[in-house]
Amino acid sequence: MSMYEFDWSSIPGAIPLLAKGMLTTLEITCTAIVVGIVWGTVLAILRLGNSRLLATLAAGYVNLFRSVPLVMVILWFYLIIPQAIKSVFGEGLGDIRLTSALTAFALFEAAYYSEIIRAGIQSVPKGQVAAGQALGFTNAQTMRLIVLPQAFSNMMPLLLTQAIILFQDTSLVYVIGLSDFFGTASR
Repeated sequence: MSMYEFDWSSIPGAIPLLAKGMLTTLEITCTAIVVGIVWGTVLAILRLGNSRLLATLAAGYVNLFRSVPLVMVILWFYLIIPQAIKSVFGEGLGDIRLTSALTAFALFEAAYYSEIIRAGIQSVPKGQVAAGQALGFTNAQTMRLIVLPQAFSNMMPLLLTQAIILFQDTSLVYVIGLSDFFGTASR
């Protein structure tokens, strides 16, 4: 018999709070993954495109978000953006903490997903693009039908790794007083 035994009696009463925290964590994680991959794909394509202006703007976005700590981005979107929206539109946004967290995580993760997706696109052999053009596909069709499916297959391990990191990073919402799964569990 060990000297210390864990008291399991507090667990059943905490399950509703833990479930609520888990829902918040999953909502932030899933939103950031979906928006991050979609917006990250757009940014990656812009960075690889022919327009120097768009490539520069996309690179600036990616470099800005990747050079700033996530906790700072969360605070920006909690303290600055809602005030700017309120001054322009004159009304609130509902639960400002959750809205700020969703926006901050989605836009932050898009920068990281953009780099993963850009590397995935560049991993597809140039011959695949030439084959699409030889078949008469437009550049957009070649990207959508030939390059992106192969690129996403190549980058799946990195996308999953980034999703796991994102799940862990959701605990940073404590800085704006939002209670996620990890924050709820530590109480």
